[in-house]
Amino acid sequence: MTYTSSTVRVPDVAAVPRHIAIIMDGNGRWATQRRLPRVAGHTRGVDAVRVEPLAQRLAITKGSFYWHFRDRPALLTALLEEWEKAATLAIIDEVEAGGGGASARLLRLFLLTLDADPRLERQLRAWAAGDPAAAAIVERVDRRRLRYLRGLFADLGFSSPEARTRAHLVYYSALGEITLGIRASRAARLRAARLIHAMVVRR
Repeated sequence: MTYTSSTVRVPDVAAVPRHIAIIMDGNGRWATQRRLPRVAGHTRGVDAVRVEPLAQRLAITKGSFYWHFRDRPALLTALLEEWEKAATLAIIDEVEAGGGGASARLLRLFLLTLDADPRLERQLRAWAAGDPAAAAIVERVDRRRLRYLRGLFADLGFSSPEARTRAHLVYYSALGEITLGIRASRAARLRAARLIHAMVVRR
């Protein structure tokens, strides 16, 4: 679910082998052109992520590809791990960096994910339904997100069972909207986020 970007210093081109990051950048451009998160370029369909077509389209050799990725499963794992970092770990870091009490952090979490494109999450979960390796990473993401939510509710003073229930209510409600493809206007989603926040923090 990341929807922020960062600026990194690019090293001397002469010191960087040509194949490093070219595949990621090519798919990133594909996503950017379609107004999608960059990682969506890597998940538009697992069948589309094939070594030979990627190499041909990007004018690199298959050997260059395998210098960086052991095989196709390694590439797919790298894509999932990138999503895990961008859509979970980076979001949590940003929420925590804003400071404030648990209620303020929970609201910030809701607002940060407000503009997330649900198509990416649906595609990844559809992929995981038929791929045990992908499923393991998606399950890890779910556990991390739920653990963070439980911690926020615990910080608000709720007992462990109450914190767990509220975390599940918030998270599974969000996943339900993603699965069903519900997409109201931004104004409506903003009102809903604030109302849900007020409801779940109330004792």
